[in-house]
Amino acid sequence: MLNSLSGRFLILTTLFVMLAEIFIFAPSVARFREEYLLSRLERAQIASLALLSNDQIDPDVEEELLRNAEVFNVVLRRNEARELILSSPVPRPIAATFDLRDASAWELIRDALVRLADPDPKVIRVIGNPVNEAGLLIEVSMESQPMRKAMIAYGLRILMMSAVISVFTALLLFLSVRQLLVKPIKGVIRSMQLYAEAPEDARRIIEPNAGIRELRDAEEALQKLETQLTASLKQKERLAQLGGAVAKISHDLRNILTSAQLFTDRIEASEDPSVKRLAPKLVNSITRAVNLCESTLAFGRAEEPAPRLGLVRLADIVSDVIDGERLAVGDGEVNFSEDIPATMTVRADSEQLYRVLANLVRNARQAIVATGEEGEISVAAVEEDAQWVITVTDTGPGLPPKAQANLFTPFQGGARKGGAGLGLVISAELVRGHGGQLVLESTGPEGTRFRILLPRLMAGLEEAAQ
Repeated sequence: MLNSLSGRFLILTTLFVMLAEIFIFAPSVARFREEYLLSRLERAQIASLALLSNDQIDPDVEEELLRNAEVFNVVLRRNEARELILSSPVPRPIAATFDLRDASAWELIRDALVRLADPDPKVIRVIGNPVNEAGLLIEVSMESQPMRKAMIAYGLRILMMSAVISVFTALLLFLSVRQLLVKPIKGVIRSMQLYAEAPEDARRIIEPNAGIRELRDAEEALQKLETQLTASLKQKERLAQLGGAVAKISHDLRNILTSAQLFTDRIEASEDPSVKRLAPKLVNSITRAVNLCESTLAFGRAEEPAPRLGLVRLADIVSDVIDGERLAVGDGEVNFSEDIPATMTVRADSEQLYRVLANLVRNARQAIVATGEEGEISVAAVEEDAQWVITVTDTGPGLPPKAQANLFTPFQGGARKGGAGLGLVISAELVRGHGGQLVLESTGPEGTRFRILLPRLMAGLEEAAQ
C-alpha cells in the first residue's frame, strides 16, 4: 500500500492538507482571542450601563456584574473624562496591556502565540472601543488563564477538524487518482506484459485508449515501438528462413557447378579459336561460382570469411569483370572503359575484390539499361601514398533518395525494382574486411561514382580490425 503510487499520494495529500491547516491555525486562534477579548469588553460595557442608570448599586450586585463579565474592573471614558465604573480587588499586578483599537494582524497573531506558550496565570489590561460609540474607550482588567484554556480548546477543535478534512480530502483524491491515473497505468503494464509473452504476435500490440493526454502519448509511443519491434522480429525471422534456403540451394548448386567444372576441361582442348578464347573465362566464371557457393555456406554459419590477402594484378580482375558484363549486353548499349595501370598490384583477396567490382559494375549496367538509352561505365584506379583508390563511374540516372538513405541496409537499399538491396551490403562488408572503405562519392542525373579505398600498409588493416 505505502509503496504504491496511490498510497504515497494519499499520505502526501494528508500531510500537505495538514500543513496548510497549520498555516491557517495561527490566524484562526488569533482571531478567536480577539473575539474573546471583545466579548469581555462588550459584557463589561453592558454591566457598566446598570451602574450608569442607578448611581447607588448594591455591592453584591456589582460583584455579580463583574463576575458575569469575567473582569476585575471597568473603566469607561466619556466626554474626555476617565471614570472607574465597576471595580473589585485585583489578585496580582497587571502584567501586560493590549490595545485592540489599532492592533495589526501580525500583533494579534504574535500575542495569541505568546499567550498559548505561557502557562502562568496573569492579569492583563484590555482597551477597546465601546459598542455603538457609547464613549471614547472602554478598559477592563481580567484574568488571562480562562482565555488561554478557551484558546487551547478552540485550537484542538481546529486541529481535529483539519485532520478529518485532510483525511477525507486525501481519500477522495486517492480514489480519483486510482481511477484516473493508476488504473490506466496498470492497464499499460498489463499490455506490456502480454506483449512480452509473444512479441511476434501483432494482435498483442497495445491500442491507445487513455483519456488523459500524457498517458495517451505514452500509449502511442509504446504502440509505435511495439509495431517496429514486431516488424523487425518478422524480418529477422524471414532473413533466417531465407538464409537456410540459400544455404541449401548453394550446397546443391555447388555440386552442379563442380560437375560443370569437369566438362570445361574438355572444352579447353577444343581447337576452335572462339572456344579457346572464351574457355578460360568460362572456367574462371564457374570457379568463382563454386567459391561463391562455398562462401555463402560459410556466411550462413557466421559472417563473410576473412580475406586471404595477397598481391594481385588489378587490371586482370577489372578485365574479367568487364568482359563478363559485356556478354550480358548487346553491342552499343553500354560502353565500358578501364583506366588501370598494367603493372599496378593491390593487396587484396582476388575473389572478394572481383565480387565487389562485379556488384558495382553490374548495378551500373542495370541502371543504364533500365533507362533505354546508351551509357558508359568506367573503372579507374590510382596509387596513393597510404592507399589504393578504385573508382567505378557510370552515366546512369543516379540513385533514388530511398536507396541513398538506406544504401548499406539489407533489403532496403535496392535501387532497382525487384532488387533485394544486398549487393552493396555485401560489397561494403567485403571491403571492410580488407581494412578499407566503400564510399558513395556522388550521384545524380549526371551519373553515379563509387570509390573503393584499400590501405597499402598493414597498420591500416590492423586499425580497421580493432
